[in-house]
Amino acid sequence: MSNTDEIEDSSAPLIEHLAELRTRLIHSVAAFLVGMVICFTVATPLFNFLTEPLCKVLADRGQDCDLIFISPQEGFFVAIKVSLLGGLMLSFPYIALQMWRFVAPGLYRTEKGAFLPFLIASPFMFIVGGAFAFYVVTPLAYDFFLGFQQFGAEGEAVTEGAAPLSVVFQGSAQEYLNLTIKFIVAFGLCFQLPVLLTLMGKAGLVSADGLGNVRKYAVVAILLLAALVTPPDVITQIILFTVVYGLYEISIFLVRRVEKTREQKLREEGYYDDEDEIDDPLMSEFDEDAGPDNT
Repeated sequence: MSNTDEIEDSSAPLIEHLAELRTRLIHSVAAFLVGMVICFTVATPLFNFLTEPLCKVLADRGQDCDLIFISPQEGFFVAIKVSLLGGLMLSFPYIALQMWRFVAPGLYRTEKGAFLPFLIASPFMFIVGGAFAFYVVTPLAYDFFLGFQQFGAEGEAVTEGAAPLSVVFQGSAQEYLNLTIKFIVAFGLCFQLPVLLTLMGKAGLVSADGLGNVRKYAVVAILLLAALVTPPDVITQIILFTVVYGLYEISIFLVRRVEKTREQKLREEGYYDDEDEIDDPLMSEFDEDAGPDNT
């Protein structure tokens, strides 16, 4: 067989994989477009659902929940953004299935069993993080922001004896949607921490002891993260820090369990030698005194 024939034979599997990848991507994009079209038809109810945290805060303050469009095209772009977010969430299970069907044939049975739980846990934790941001963090954030309103004739004056000044919230629908989506995405990604660290622990890239040793640096990093992704509200920052640090400790626990499971499996297969880890000075002295011929 000539070198040209060998090159052609070796390139055939690559072409087949690329063709399969193209098919999976086409199916994924088609599913996303279908989900986006479905969500576009119900964009108004979806947007009304997303405004519930703001409307609740305004209702507690005795104000109407009236968002406005400050440009003619803003309503269209709001509907598009709602459709993009809803279409991605609606089509994600099918997209994840396409990813799995492309990757799974190249994995061993044990690798499939190890990878599949993380593929399921990742979207679940993202939904949990997004729900936490939507139902807990977002109302606190908007309550903090709306606390800077100043009411005039119908409320209390800015200062006693001064002319009444009225500065009330008339929010842009697009700005509200952008900020809400940022909260949901930020917390959804933060809740991926246990999944990411556990997967890295299963691959041997991190260890429970290593994560514990850098705990103080993790605390500083989490504090910086809380300051960046939350408004300048101490309560919201404390909530985010508490949640993410709790996830970090959970990650250490999960990585330790992965290490114990791997160690037990190596013991059963005979690859793990306990004598390599034993360093007892008394046993060493006993062996030296006994000597090889002392029977």
